[in-house]
Amino acid sequence: MRRLLQTLLQRIMEEELTQHLNAQPYERSPERCGWRNGHYPRTLKTRVGTLQLLVPRDRNGQFRTEVFERYSRSEKALLATLQQMVIKGVSTWKVRRVVEELCGDAVSKSFVSSVFKALDEEVEAWRSRPLKEYYPYLICDAMYEKVRRGGRVEGEAVMVVVGVDEEGYRGVLGVWCGVAENGVTWGEVFEDLRRRGLREVGFVVSDASEGLRDALRRSYPGAEWQRCSVHFMRNVLGRVRAGDASEVRRLLKDVFGAPDREEAERRLVKVAEWLRGRGYEKVAEDVEEAADEVLAFYGLPEAHRRKMRTTNMLERVFCELRRRTRVVRVFPDEGALIRLVSCVLMELEMEWEGRRYVSMEGKVYGRCL
Repeated sequence: MRRLLQTLLQRIMEEELTQHLNAQPYERSPERCGWRNGHYPRTLKTRVGTLQLLVPRDRNGQFRTEVFERYSRSEKALLATLQQMVIKGVSTWKVRRVVEELCGDAVSKSFVSSVFKALDEEVEAWRSRPLKEYYPYLICDAMYEKVRRGGRVEGEAVMVVVGVDEEGYRGVLGVWCGVAENGVTWGEVFEDLRRRGLREVGFVVSDASEGLRDALRRSYPGAEWQRCSVHFMRNVLGRVRAGDASEVRRLLKDVFGAPDREEAERRLVKVAEWLRGRGYEKVAEDVEEAADEVLAFYGLPEAHRRKMRTTNMLERVFCELRRRTRVVRVFPDEGALIRLVSCVLMELEMEWEGRRYVSMEGKVYGRCL
C-alpha cells in the first residue's frame, strides 16, 4: 500500500507540473510556458507509513504542488487532537501507539502547536464562509461523539447540513456541536445559515426530530419537509414482532416504490390495514398520520425522488467520520471534535467538486433550475 500510494502521488505531481507548463516532457509547442528543472526530495507521513517523494520544479520557481496540503489536512487535524489528549491527561503510551499506527512516526510538540494555529484558522474560515441565498435541497442529520467535559465523558451531538444548489452540486454548509439534538441547537444551526446568507430553502430531508422541525418552521417557514423514509421504516419495524418484520418491510418498500403519490397513499392504507389485522392498532394510526411527512418527495421531479426521500447520503458521510473519530474515542474538548470533523468534511467536499448530485431541470418551488 505504501509503494502504491507513493507511486500515485508522484504521478499526480508530475501531471500538475505538466498542466502548469502546458506541455509534456520534451514537448516543443508555442503554448509551453516554462521548463522543468529537476526534483527535490520531500517526505510525507501517512497512515501507511512515511513516503519518500520527489517534488518536480520548474525553472522559474513558480510551480507549487497541492498534493501535500490536500492529502494532509485531515491528518493534521488528527495529530492535533491526539496532542490535546496528552495535554488533558490521556496516557502517553496510548497516544504514542495510535500516532505510530496511523502516521508511522512520533510527532513533536512544536510541530503540533504550529498545526493548531494554521488549521483552526482554516476551519473557522470554512465554517463562517458566506452562502448562496437559495438552496433547493437541504439534508440535515446528527451523530453523537464522546467528549470529556469537567472530568466526565458525555455525548455530544454533531449536526451536519448538506445543501444541493440550483445547478445540482452538493456541498457541506456547516457543522455544529451541541450537548443535545433539540430545538435550541437546531435553531442555532438554522440561524447561523441565515446569518451567512441562506435566505430561502425549498425542500428539507431529515429524521423525525421535533426540535429540528420546530427550528426549521421558525427559520424557513416556506420550506417543505420530508421525513426520511429509512428512519420511518426503522421506527415501524422496531414496533412489530420479529416474525412480522420481513412482511412489514416488504409492504413499506412497495409504498416508496409507487409510481405516483396517489398510488403510494393507497398502498400506505393497505399497510395500515395489515397492521390492524395483526393487532398493531397504535402503529397503524401512526403510519396513517405520517403519510404527508413520508410522501412529500412525490412533489419533486421523478429523477430526484430516490435521492431526496432519505438522509442516506449523510449516513454515508457519518460512516466516514466515524472511521476517523473512532481512533480518538474520547475527545478532550468540543474544539478538538469540531476540528477533526470539519477537516474530514472539507476533504469530502473536494471529492464532490465537479460531480453533479442531481440533474436540475424544469421548475421546483417556482424557481427555474
